[in-house]
Amino acid sequence: MVGESALHDEGGTGRPILLLHGLMGSARTWRRQVPWLREHGHVYTFDAAGHGRPAPRVLSTEAFVEDLAATLSPVAEPLVVIGHSMGALHAWCLAAEFPEKVAALVLEDMAPDFRGRTADDWAAMISNWPQPFETREALVEYFGPVAGQYFLDSFEQRDDGWYLHGEVETFRDISAEWGDRHFWAQWASITVPALLIEGEYTITPEGQMRKMAERHPHAEYVRIEEAGHLVHDDQPEQYRKVVEEFLHELT
Repeated sequence: MVGESALHDEGGTGRPILLLHGLMGSARTWRRQVPWLREHGHVYTFDAAGHGRPAPRVLSTEAFVEDLAATLSPVAEPLVVIGHSMGALHAWCLAAEFPEKVAALVLEDMAPDFRGRTADDWAAMISNWPQPFETREALVEYFGPVAGQYFLDSFEQRDDGWYLHGEVETFRDISAEWGDRHFWAQWASITVPALLIEGEYTITPEGQMRKMAERHPHAEYVRIEEAGHLVHDDQPEQYRKVVEEFLHELT
C-alpha cells in the first residue's frame, strides 16, 4: 500500500513542510502554493491512499494516518504539516499518534465532530457525474472555476477525457466515518503550534474550529472572508498572508 510515489519532493531547503490534500484531491492540488512555500522550507506533497493508489483494507482514519506515517520515514526532521479538509484531520491525528513527526500544524476548514451527518446523498450525486468529462472546459463548466481546478488537478486523464481517480464507495466510506465518531480526544493531546483557518462559507459545524483554538495552548484561529471550503484557492492571497505570518513566527 505504501509506495515511494506517494510522497513527492517539491524542492526547497530548510525545515520540512508537508502538504496534505482533501477528500477526492491529490498532491497536485497544492501546485499553486508550492512555489511560495519553497521560500519557507523543503516542501513535500503526498497522495493519500485511495486517491489514485490502493486504499487501506480498513477505511479508518487510523489506517490512513499509519499509511502516511510509514511514507514519511525518509524525512528525519519533524514537519510543519499543512492540511486541507481530510488532510487537516489526518494532520492532527498524525501529530497525536506520531508526535515526533510533527513540529507545527496548519489546518484548513476541518472540524472534529460531524456526527449525525450522512454521506449517502453526496455519494449518489458523485455517481451521477457525467464521466468522462471530455474536455477541460466541460469539467470547469460543470464544477465552477475553483472546484473545477481542484478536480482537474486530481482526476485521471485518459484518452477520452477525465475520470474520478478513485472509487465512489471509498470516498463515501471515508466521509461516512466522520458522521459516526469524533476526533476531539486526538486534538486534546496536541501541544505543537497550530494555525486554524476557516472559510466564511465553511462546511464545518458552526463554532467548532473556534472551540479547537480555545482548547489548545498554542493555537490561532483565522476566518477568511468570502472564502468557501477551498480557502487556499478561493482566497489565495489571504491564505498565503496568514500562513506566511504563522511560518515566520515559528522561526
